Amino acid sequence: MKNGSIRNIRKEVLSDQWYTLNKYTYDYQKEDGSWETQQREAYDRGNGAAILLYNPKNKTVILTRQFRMPTYVNSNTTGMMIEVCAGMLDDQDPVICIKKEVEEETGFRVEHVEKVIEAYMSPGAVTEIMHFFIAPYDNSMKIGKGGGVADETENIEVLEIPIAEAMQMIQQGLIKDAKTIMLLQYAQIQKLL
Repeated sequence: MKNGSIRNIRKEVLSDQWYTLNKYTYDYQKEDGSWETQQREAYDRGNGAAILLYNPKNKTVILTRQFRMPTYVNSNTTGMMIEVCAGMLDDQDPVICIKKEVEEETGFRVEHVEKVIEAYMSPGAVTEIMHFFIAPYDNSMKIGKGGGVADETENIEVLEIPIAEAMQMIQQGLIKDAKTIMLLQYAQIQKLL
């Protein structure tokens, strides 16, 4: 199937509060060569980075738990989510960003991170590309308590969990975050732990 072309792209800003919600109207060329006008909304929150910290000796991973309002309003009765450390790039290099996020959220300082993949997380509605990283850790790298940055209204609990337990938590529905599931499965497939 041939991808269509687009022309006459018009953008209207619907909201510019936390991030930006745009409405796009454009002409799309279908496979038969005809054109149709389409409209789509796209939420632009920038790009992000996520990392799985893993300890190969102890077979543990560092995860975080925090409140996520969008999950609360969509049937997560507590709103709490267990996730890998992650953050928005804010025009920073992904490596610099993820090292900063690790220190702020988990209290660990990692020097060497390995990028493993990039992925669109919700391409039908969100422009974000997520950069995925892994890095080994041990207790000598702990330089603070973590928990996030107060002026960013982050209230993050740091969790150290055996990888086997984390994989069971996916099966039990206790870990429902896509980036976390992807990185935990990557670690399992690559036999990092």
